[in-house]
Amino acid sequence: MSTEGKTKLAATLKSKGNSAYQSRKFAVAADYYTRAIAVSPKPEPVFYSNRAACYVNMSPPKYEQVVADCDEALKLDASYVKALNRRAMALEALDRLEESLRDFTAATILDKFQNESSAQSVERVLKKLSTRKAAEILANREKRLPSHTFVTAYFAAFRPRPLPELPENPSQGDETLIKALQALEAADYPHAMSLTNEALEQGVSFDAGKAEALNLRGTFKFLVGDIQGAKEDLLASVELVPAFTQSLVKLASVYMEQGDPPKAFEAFEEAIKFNPKDPDIFYHRGQVLFIMNEFARAADDYTKSTELDPNFVFSHIQLAVAQYKSGQLSSSMATFRRTLKAFPQRSEPQNYYGELLLDQQRFQDAVEKFDRAIELEKAKPPPMNVLPLVNKGLALYQWKQDIVAAEKCCDEALEIDPECEAAVATLAQLSLQQGKIDRAVQMFERQSELARSEPELANALTYQYASWAQLDFMKNYPQMAESLGQMARNLV
Repeated sequence: MSTEGKTKLAATLKSKGNSAYQSRKFAVAADYYTRAIAVSPKPEPVFYSNRAACYVNMSPPKYEQVVADCDEALKLDASYVKALNRRAMALEALDRLEESLRDFTAATILDKFQNESSAQSVERVLKKLSTRKAAEILANREKRLPSHTFVTAYFAAFRPRPLPELPENPSQGDETLIKALQALEAADYPHAMSLTNEALEQGVSFDAGKAEALNLRGTFKFLVGDIQGAKEDLLASVELVPAFTQSLVKLASVYMEQGDPPKAFEAFEEAIKFNPKDPDIFYHRGQVLFIMNEFARAADDYTKSTELDPNFVFSHIQLAVAQYKSGQLSSSMATFRRTLKAFPQRSEPQNYYGELLLDQQRFQDAVEKFDRAIELEKAKPPPMNVLPLVNKGLALYQWKQDIVAAEKCCDEALEIDPECEAAVATLAQLSLQQGKIDRAVQMFERQSELARSEPELANALTYQYASWAQLDFMKNYPQMAESLGQMARNLV
């Protein structure tokens, strides 16, 4: 048979295959496409892709054959979007999620982001992949403290308390507990954590001291992500000393982490019952209400906290932020001005005020506040709180689109605190904005390493896997680099 005759026969077989497919006779259609492939003088990607469609619709579907046929189609035409989508769907069904994401991503970009179904498939597979991987990583990851900046901010949210008085003949565990609390005061958190564990192993001889040690060990467990362990220690602390309000307040945080707000508020009420004049209770209940977007009620609790102790800067700051979130702009700005005047040597009011100014796009004013916060941080003994540096970088980018200056701020922050999650996340997003996918991937990988909770980790992994898929696309379709840059910017 001549080449022309073979071509016509292949076309006829394909036409018969199409008719059988439309009649839902998938095995018959597949056979016609197989014969078309055999007779055609030139390999045709559509024959393989159409046979793959038959395999998808068989009962049960033959996903391995779908992948094999789409592989052949894509060897012949790498930009064959139907084949990419079919292979992606089959790979998803076979639980080969990273490969599925690669194909759905390529199909989305090749379709110039016009195919809503492909875009939704990217999101679906990303969610499956990142959620599963986050659970696997956390199950196997060694427990460790978050960044110094994060831990410092956590402990700074509680007012300092005097060291417990030791009994006349203190045990070794009693003395180790004092050393742990001194290490905590010196912001030597890893040492404080190990000393706390030692103190409890050695045995703390008096109830108040043991309750203190359990409180501290529970706090460190909470910080490393051992939520159940934290709950057990804090409950044991309260059992020893029911009036230990700080343990009750921290217990409320544990309940919130477990998604149980009613139990959290019960813990706050129990704490108020024992000490209605403890300003920490109202501050932290305000924090919970703030998270729940109950800004007016949060502001009431922050106000109560400041009335009980006007010297705690964070109550004033959070009151101003809650007022701002409630739409009370003038009250918020007035509260910030009073706070700046009352705490002239603290960087935090400058930084948070700068954040609100940035939200109002008052860029120059915001940068001035961040610069003042940085100046105050550098003037105090180390370690430095690097968040004002990160915020300055964001402000410079939003104000002047000065990515170089923004990256410089974040890089400086990471030199000081290599585990600052905010700096890593910001650098990752800036890299995406510039289409620097390689660096974005590095930053998202680092963000995944630093993520403390499962939602944080899943979010970082979502960006990480999306960036990996884009890198694959860049390698396979170098001529589409501009479209890739658009997708990267859309991710931000």
